[in-house]
Amino acid sequence: MTARVLVVDDILANVKLLEAKLSAEYFEVVTAYSGAEALKRIEESIPDIVLLDVMMPGMDGFEVCRRIKADPKTAHLPVVMVTALDQPSDRVAGLEAGADDFLTKPVDDPALFSRVRSLVRLKMMTDELRMRETTGQNMGLLDPTDTLQDANPSGRVLIIEDRPESCAWFASALQQVHQFSAVDTFEEALVRVRGGDFDLIIVSLGVRGFDGLRLCSQLRSIPEARHVPILVVVSEGDRRKLNQALEMGVNDYLTRPVDRNELVARVRTQLRKKRYADRLRRNVQLSLEMAITDQLTGLHNRRYMASHLENLLAGAARSAKPLAFVIMDIDFFKSVNDSHGHDVGDEVLREFAKRINANIRGIDLACRYGGEEFVVVMPETDCGFAYAVAERLRRSIETTPIEISRAPGKINITISIGIAASEGDGDSAEALLRRADQALYSAKRTGRNRVVADAA
Repeated sequence: MTARVLVVDDILANVKLLEAKLSAEYFEVVTAYSGAEALKRIEESIPDIVLLDVMMPGMDGFEVCRRIKADPKTAHLPVVMVTALDQPSDRVAGLEAGADDFLTKPVDDPALFSRVRSLVRLKMMTDELRMRETTGQNMGLLDPTDTLQDANPSGRVLIIEDRPESCAWFASALQQVHQFSAVDTFEEALVRVRGGDFDLIIVSLGVRGFDGLRLCSQLRSIPEARHVPILVVVSEGDRRKLNQALEMGVNDYLTRPVDRNELVARVRTQLRKKRYADRLRRNVQLSLEMAITDQLTGLHNRRYMASHLENLLAGAARSAKPLAFVIMDIDFFKSVNDSHGHDVGDEVLREFAKRINANIRGIDLACRYGGEEFVVVMPETDCGFAYAVAERLRRSIETTPIEISRAPGKINITISIGIAASEGDGDSAEALLRRADQALYSAKRTGRNRVVADAA
């Protein structure tokens, strides 16, 4: 895996050593010799990960990390502090500043490379979500997602451990803030993950009854756990297990003996990241929905109907089953806007959309075609059945006034409807639309407030 790594240290020899090691592993390396220079490099050429020394003159690594994580443009950027500081309080200070990991010199090279690759891989998944969110923002559909620093989240944590004393220790450290559950078998872990909505899974790789790495691998294949961060607990010095865990997609790790404050800090970091990624996914889903949905009525829009109709026609041709296309128009809708205002006109359109939905089936596709025109595509439906549905809707509109928010409180409207049915293999969406539109024109020309089916 190739990635751009920013190495930050005020000692030239340290920078050159890391640069040589990373370059030999085919990473692209950018360097900086102070906190201020590091922030400038990040702004110039957004790296994929930052390896950051702590003890630097002017602006130390903790402050650099805080600034990176506070900026919405760089909050997702992984930061690993690589430093001579070796006390648990130093690690916790780094994690509290927003660092993704805190490695003490001298760093084992395979461990460093494995951690860099792991964090870059996780960042790339976030980058894809961020890119899609940016598209939604550029289309005016979304507001930007908050940074990781805004949340101090609690969550549902599952610990997988078969030592009762360890479970009790984890519970005492976490359950005041988080909802805490524990299991001690492979099978129960899978059952709980499939059935639970967990925000974090902690797996002890020292469990005696089964292979913890195999469980991590299995968890990553379960849809319910695909986006749930996994934090493993590994014995100090067991680099083989740790590197394997990171390669298979584990998010973070703790080494025994576990420092309580470090546990709390790493759990908080993973929950922050999950909340951030969840918001990105929700925004991406929202942008997709908004791109195909008419914002006034909640029905699908014309763009979606146009792209989906060809697929429905192809399906109808393959199954040799009919497809009906119904187009409807509110009669004299301009007079509603002229007499009562566009806000009342919007109320009429929304209520009309609700009545359409109340009169069609789940398999039918209802769309706002534009203005006061609406369309319903009805798979596996012939003209006779579509006519009955359209006539029922027409009578409902004619006999039940639309309630509005100002005097006179209700108004009466009518609709005209045109229907066309697919003509089997070779029929096109354009031809179907044209025939339905001609039927609608006929309904209007012959008096409005009626349903006309295409005679073809």
